[in-house]
Amino acid sequence: MKVARCASLSRPSLLLVHCDLPAFAFHGSKSVSILSSSCMKRCRLGDKYKSERNEVNPSSFYTHPSLLELKNERIANRARVYDFLKGIGVVPDELDGLELPVTVEVMRERVDFLHKLGLTVEDINNYPLVLGCSVKKNMVPVLDFLGKLGVRKSTFTEFLRRYPQVLHASIPEVLGFKLEGTMSTSVAYLVGIGVARREIGGVLTRYPEILGMRVGRVIKPFVEYLGSLGIPSLAVARLVEKRPHILGFGLNERVKPNIKLLLECNVRQKSLANVIAQYPEIMGIDLESKLLSKRSFLNSVVETSPEEFGKILEKMPQSVVLSDKAIVRHVEFLKECGFSVEQVRKMVVGCPQLLALNIDIMKLSFDFFKSAMGRPLDDLVAFPAYFTYGLESTVKPRRKMIAQKGIKCSLAWLLNCSDDKFEDRMNYDSIDLEEMEEDSSFHLDSLMKPRTQVSDIDDEYA
Repeated sequence: MKVARCASLSRPSLLLVHCDLPAFAFHGSKSVSILSSSCMKRCRLGDKYKSERNEVNPSSFYTHPSLLELKNERIANRARVYDFLKGIGVVPDELDGLELPVTVEVMRERVDFLHKLGLTVEDINNYPLVLGCSVKKNMVPVLDFLGKLGVRKSTFTEFLRRYPQVLHASIPEVLGFKLEGTMSTSVAYLVGIGVARREIGGVLTRYPEILGMRVGRVIKPFVEYLGSLGIPSLAVARLVEKRPHILGFGLNERVKPNIKLLLECNVRQKSLANVIAQYPEIMGIDLESKLLSKRSFLNSVVETSPEEFGKILEKMPQSVVLSDKAIVRHVEFLKECGFSVEQVRKMVVGCPQLLALNIDIMKLSFDFFKSAMGRPLDDLVAFPAYFTYGLESTVKPRRKMIAQKGIKCSLAWLLNCSDDKFEDRMNYDSIDLEEMEEDSSFHLDSLMKPRTQVSDIDDEYA
C-alpha cells in the first residue's frame, strides 16, 4: 500500500518531481531506497533537459550579416564594376545612384551586347545610363519590338545613337495598340490619324524621339492645333510621314509664335494651311529675324510692299530662307531679259519660285520663248510660271500641238493643266476660258490624294 502511494507520484512531468519527500511518509528502509533511486534518476533527466535547452549550437542557425556588412559588400561590388568600366574607357561618374549589376560578369554582358549593336565606348559615354538596362529584360524586347514596327536592323546603330533612351521603354502586348506605355500609345496615335503602318518604320528611323513623346501632352495638342488652322488630320499624317521631326517643334515655344508672326506679315488666315503644308519647317525655325530682313531686302531690290511680301510668303514660304545673293542673281537675269523693275516685281509676286530656279534652265526657256513662240514679254509678266515648266517635256510638245491646230491661246491655258486635261482641250472646237486654273501654286488637297504608287519611303523600308 505504501509503495503504491509512492508510485502515484510518478505521473507528473519531470519538471514537477520533487526529491525531498518527508521521511514520515514512508515506513521501512526498502521502500525508502526504491523511491530515492527513482527520484534521483528523474532529477538527473530533468537537469540534462534544462542543460540542453540552455546550450546553443551555432551550426543549427543562419547567421544574418549586419546592415553595415551589407553596405560594405555593395560598395565593394560597385567598386569592382566601376574598375571594369574604367578599364575599357567608360567614365562611370554619371552612374552614381543608378542600379547596376552586382557582378562584373553581368556588366560585361551588357557592354558586349551594346558593342554587337555597333555602339562604341564613345556612344556609351554619351549616354552612360544605358548601362542600367538589362539585356534580357530591356534591350532584347525593345529591339524585337522595333523590328516588328518596321525599323530595319541595319539602322539600329544609328537609331540608338540618336535615341538610346528607347531601351528604357516598356513594351506593349500588341504592336503599338495597348493603351498603357509611352512607346505604344505614340505609335498607335499616329496610325490612328492616318500614318500608314508600312511607313512607321521609316518614321521612327528618321525621328526615334517620337517613342518618348506623350500623346496627351505633345502629339495630340500639336495635331489638334494644325487642325484649327485648317489642316486635316490625314494631311498632318502625310506631313509626319515625310518630316516626322515636325512633332518635335515646341507648340507653345515656337509654333504658335511663328504663326502669329506670319499673320503679322500679311499672310492671310485662310492661307496658313497651304503655307505650312508647303514648308512645315516654317513652324520650327527662328522666324522673326528672317521675316524682317527678307521683307526689307525684297523691298530694296524689287520694291515690294508689305502686302505683296505676304503674297510671296503664301505662294513660296521657303523664300524666307533664300540667300540674298541668289535673289539678286535672278532679278538681274530678268532685267537682262528686258523686263523693267516694275515687271520684275509683278513676276516675283506672281511666281516667287522664279527666285529659286536654275538660271541656266531659265535661259533656255527664255530663248525658246523669244525665238520660237513669238510672244511679247507681257505674256511672261502675266504668267511667270512659264519658267517652272519643263521645256522638253511640256512646253515644246504642247506648243507644237497648238501650232498644228492653229490655236491661239494664253500661256496659262497652254501650260496650267495636266497632260490628260490638255489632250481633252485639243479636241475642243473652241477655247473655254472658264476651264483655266487660277494659278499653279501648291494646294493642300495634294496631300489628301489616295496613294497610287509606292513611295520612296516604302521602297526603303518595305
